[in-house]
Amino acid sequence: MEAWSFPPAYDESFLPAPDSRYWFPRRETMPAEDREKMILERLRTVCGHVYEHALFYRRKWDQAGFHPSHLKSLQDFEEKVPVVTKTDLREAQERAPPFGDYLCVPEQDIFHVHGTSGTTGRPTAFAISQGDWRAIANAHARIMWSMGLRPGDTICVAAIFSLYMGSWGALAGAERLGAKCFPFGAGASGMSARCVQWLNMLKPTAFYGTPTYALHIAQVAADEGVNPRDFQLKIMFFSGEPGASIPAIRERIEGLYGAKVYDSGSMAEMSPWMNVASSAETDGMLCWQDVVYTEVCDPDTMRRVPYGERGTPVYTHLERVSQPMIRLASGDLTRWVSEANPCGRTYPRLPQGIFGRIDDMFTVRGENVYPSEIDSALNELQRYGGEHRIVISREAAMDELLLRVEADAETFASSDAAAQFCIEVEKNLQKMLGLRAAVEIVEPGSIPRTDFKARRVIDDRAVFQAMRTQLEGANR
Repeated sequence: MEAWSFPPAYDESFLPAPDSRYWFPRRETMPAEDREKMILERLRTVCGHVYEHALFYRRKWDQAGFHPSHLKSLQDFEEKVPVVTKTDLREAQERAPPFGDYLCVPEQDIFHVHGTSGTTGRPTAFAISQGDWRAIANAHARIMWSMGLRPGDTICVAAIFSLYMGSWGALAGAERLGAKCFPFGAGASGMSARCVQWLNMLKPTAFYGTPTYALHIAQVAADEGVNPRDFQLKIMFFSGEPGASIPAIRERIEGLYGAKVYDSGSMAEMSPWMNVASSAETDGMLCWQDVVYTEVCDPDTMRRVPYGERGTPVYTHLERVSQPMIRLASGDLTRWVSEANPCGRTYPRLPQGIFGRIDDMFTVRGENVYPSEIDSALNELQRYGGEHRIVISREAAMDELLLRVEADAETFASSDAAAQFCIEVEKNLQKMLGLRAAVEIVEPGSIPRTDFKARRVIDDRAVFQAMRTQLEGANR
């Protein structure tokens, strides 16, 4: 296969012909069974590398009775190699700070340090060597090429530049592609209005951020008297949260901007995180198996589920040297298929993308619900004002649900129209999700927006009780 070595050694001057659909035609279109034979060979190599250099894996695998020499098939890999969790990584970094005893290169070889915010516990530090950083850039450039991006295009990266890997990975890929990079960022006060001004001035080819932020930018533009279509964007690609593969949300963004929307993104720990991503002709997310080997597994047994079924993605690096993840359990939920893809690539696909995190799921009167499903149901409604909050209480055996939903300005101005919209929300949730919920309609713009990943679920008994009392009083 083209340029597939370990450690990776890419020709930084290489670019395909401008009219080529593929960056690496052989790697991307070869029969899946031929690719799997190559992946098995690579897994032996990568497992040997980490067994030699990382006490973390050597200890874990010795306890499980696994050695890299035992790998005779992909089934061996699934059955014999234990999964790694984020908790394992945090504990490893507490044991061997700051990068954990799964670091496989000397600390002086570290080129970039990124990580989690640590808002729910100890931050996790990502140590990336210079060679790995270039491999990430090459992989992202290749996948961005598949979306239709080309050298000379202008790409606006509208995501926070901090420890967050999304913005930096998109920037590295854009630079390797030979694009004009426009690293606008996000997060500062007043920045969204300035972003509208710059988008309108530069007319970039592409926009990268989160779906939530793209919708927020569109609203800010409208408030400034600017039509988002005036930006003349052609491509918008997203990561960081579910949305770009949800038809209602994708169509809403495409309708606002007149651009084609692409979904991408697995986990920051798995950078190149675009290892699951759309292509120009194929919706959902392709699993770029020669970059990161992806299995979709039963969350309880961590065995692969058959194609067509739901499970949690489990990821393995095939090109990372410094801090490789071997069978990292994502905790997300998806469904995978293996069928002909319109783009001709022979990778498995996640047709609905990533639904959300399994631990975000809540159960209401026996129905399992993901926040992304409520997002989808609301985005189908024309009078939806663009933001909502899901308020749940876990006091009983099953969660209870209340929903605070913005209406558009015209609807909110009329008490009759607002009451009708409330009924419409309730009916759409019942139809799409089999879910009954008490709904409060609120003024447009009254729910705070975010420049980053949306956090729409409030698990707060006090808020729940106050909101329920208010709704009961209004209905007397």
